[in-house]
Amino acid sequence: MAFSGKVKRIGVLTGGGDCPGLNAVIRGVTKPAQDYGMTVFGIKDGFEGLVEGKASELRNEDVSGILSRGGTILGSSNKGDPYHWPVMKDDKIVIMDKSKDALKNYEAWNLDALIAIGGDGTMHICNKLSKLGMNVIGVPKTIDNDLEATDMTFGHDSAVYVVSMALDRLHTTASSHHRVIVVEVMGRYAGWIALNGGLSGGADLILIPELPFIWEKIYDKILERELMGKKFSLVCVAEGAKPKGGSLVTKGRDIKRTDPIQLGGIGEVVARRIEENTGRETRVTVLGHLQRGGSPTPFDRILSTKFGAFAIDLAAHKKFGRMVALKGSEIKNVRIEDAISKQKLVKPDNQAVFTAKAVGISFGI
Repeated sequence: MAFSGKVKRIGVLTGGGDCPGLNAVIRGVTKPAQDYGMTVFGIKDGFEGLVEGKASELRNEDVSGILSRGGTILGSSNKGDPYHWPVMKDDKIVIMDKSKDALKNYEAWNLDALIAIGGDGTMHICNKLSKLGMNVIGVPKTIDNDLEATDMTFGHDSAVYVVSMALDRLHTTASSHHRVIVVEVMGRYAGWIALNGGLSGGADLILIPELPFIWEKIYDKILERELMGKKFSLVCVAEGAKPKGGSLVTKGRDIKRTDPIQLGGIGEVVARRIEENTGRETRVTVLGHLQRGGSPTPFDRILSTKFGAFAIDLAAHKKFGRMVALKGSEIKNVRIEDAISKQKLVKPDNQAVFTAKAVGISFGI
């Protein structure tokens, strides 16, 4: 929404799933705002608050002490897409477009700009709202690390830390009982969490969506380790991994979400097949939402704070329709349209893949 005056009123929301670092961004936005003479409004529960008109002013005292806290003080939702709004009619869920309601509240609050913190889905919504007339700035958040326009999204490092610590602990019990332990991790259609978590946690096999695996290669790796005197194995499998020629394992569908597919269950499938085809006792651990919770790592605290402070500076200089991004060691900005043009997936020639293979990790291929 074009205007010539000074930017005075900023809205901030956290969309999509929660993750460590969200509060650090909110703090990074709110604290510098007073230096620009801005008022910050915290919009509740992601885009739901924008549609339903739920917001309150954020002051310095509201963000004091939240740097290390996980989650988000504003609340979040991955079912609040204004363009995909579920409504019950005649005992049936009907999807409606509520973007006009979002615009009405934006105008009623007299906002000069909206800072939206979220992942790929949030950035797609930001792009649409920008075309609707809102002055939008995006801050990339996702544990999946699947946004191409930034070298890293905050939340990913914290999720990888959880996976790494889990594998450390499972290593000792797998070794003690001479078992194969399969660890299922998040990531949707990208394998970054499994790749980086498995590499840092010393997994023996890593299975990711981008490299469809072959069942026999998995069995061969486990039996090969046994011939070397290693009577246990750790398998780190991404929720979106699938066998060559096979399909995704899903738990169901939720039409309230923009992407209705609920992934999950591949860990159980892999564990069962390993036990049936190798005769080795196998257990499975699904880390699930453990990867989303808890305090952010120092890396994520720093990155989140930088993102927040940079976003408010973009707003002050009226650089709308942009997303903050990490490029090397510097924070830059890119067009939101460019940020969502391509999903960042693991490439076969990625250096982490090369390194994993070099130290003996199998991808089942």
